[in-house]
Amino acid sequence: MHPFPFSTLVFFLCLALHVESTNTDTAREAAVHHFFTRNAPAVPESAHTNNWAVLVCASRYWFNYRHMANALGMYRTVKRLGIPDSNIILMLADDAACNSRNHFPGCVFANRGHALDLYGENIEVDYRGYEVTVENFIRLLTGRVEPSVPRSKRLLTDDRSNIFVYMTGHGGDEFLKFQDSEEISAFDIADAFEQMWQKKRYNEIFFMIDTCQANTMYSKFYSPNILATGSSQLGENSYSYENDEDVGVSVIDSYTHFVLEYLEGINKTGTTSMKDLFDNYDPVAIRSHPGVRSDLFHRPLEQTLITDFFGGVAHAEVITDRPTEHYSHTQGSSDAAIDPMEKDSRPVHELAEVLQTFSDGTGNPVTRLLRAWGSVSIIGLLIARAIFKTKR
Repeated sequence: MHPFPFSTLVFFLCLALHVESTNTDTAREAAVHHFFTRNAPAVPESAHTNNWAVLVCASRYWFNYRHMANALGMYRTVKRLGIPDSNIILMLADDAACNSRNHFPGCVFANRGHALDLYGENIEVDYRGYEVTVENFIRLLTGRVEPSVPRSKRLLTDDRSNIFVYMTGHGGDEFLKFQDSEEISAFDIADAFEQMWQKKRYNEIFFMIDTCQANTMYSKFYSPNILATGSSQLGENSYSYENDEDVGVSVIDSYTHFVLEYLEGINKTGTTSMKDLFDNYDPVAIRSHPGVRSDLFHRPLEQTLITDFFGGVAHAEVITDRPTEHYSHTQGSSDAAIDPMEKDSRPVHELAEVLQTFSDGTGNPVTRLLRAWGSVSIIGLLIARAIFKTKR
C-alpha cells in the first residue's frame, strides 16, 4: 500500500484555504456594497463623474447691464452648489463693474435693494471684452483652441462630463448677437454640440438661453443626451425684471430672475428634479412663454436632479479586484435620504466596523480556528518532511 503523497495533502489543504478566502472576499465586497448603497435614492443615476459650466454674456455696452447680471447670477449659483472655478468658463463681453457710469464701482447688483453684490472679490472671468467672439465660443466647445491658450481657459471635459451651457444677450429667430457685430446661429451651436459628441466631450448637456425668441436657438439640435430650455418662444421678446434708479438701467432679465430665485432654495444634497424647475415656470410672471426640449434626453425629467447640472455632485466608484464588477455611489444625494439629526450623529467608523468584521477572514470563530489549525498543520508537515530527509 502506497503512502498518501505528501504533495497531494499540501495541495488539498491550500485549495481549501483558497476557497474559504475567496468566499470571505465576496462577503467583504457585499458588505461594502451594502454600506455605500443602503441610502441611495431609487432613481436612475447619471453616469457623469464631473460637472462643468459655460456661462456666456454676449452683449456689450452699459445699457446691457442686465445681461451681465444674468451671467454673474448663474456664476454665483453654480459656485454655491459646488462647481469649482476650475470647471467654470465665464465669458463677459463687457465689464459693468468697471464701467465709468457705474455709481457702485467694482459691484454688480441684480435688485434694487443692493443686498447682494454678484461681482464680489472671488470672481474669475475667463474671456473678457473682445475675447468673447463666436469663433472663441465654438473653439472652446469643440476643444479646437490654439496651443497658447492656458488650461484655465479650456473646456477640459470628457465622456463622463455633465455640462451646463447658459447664454444671454440680444437675439432673434435662430440667432444670438455677439458684441453687436456678429451672430451665432442655431445651426452653429447644434453642429458644435455634435462635434463634442463625436469627440466624446460630454455625457449630458443642459442648454439654457435667455434672449428674445430664445426657444428657436435649440430647435436645430440633433445630438443625443441634450436637454434644452429657453425664455421665450418664436415671435416673443424676453423682458427685463426691474429697473434700478440708482444704477440707471434694468438690472436683470425676468426669466433669469425667477430661475435664480427658484435655485436659491436648492442645496448641494437636494433631490429637486429638472421637472420641478420647469413646472415652476410662470408665463404670467415671466411675461413670456419659456420652452423645454427633452426629446434628445434619455432620462425622465422627474428623475433627473437639478444638481446633475447646477451642482458639483459627482459619482464616486468603489472598484473591486474583479474588472467586470463595480459599485457606484452618489456623494451627497444619499445623505438627503437620511434624517438630519441621524446624519449628524452617524459615526464615521461604521465602514471601519464593517471591514473589521472581515479583516481576519470572517466573523465566524469556528472558521478562524480551522484556518489556524490548517496553517499549523502545513508548517508541521513541512518541518517533519525536512527532518525525515535529513536523517536519511
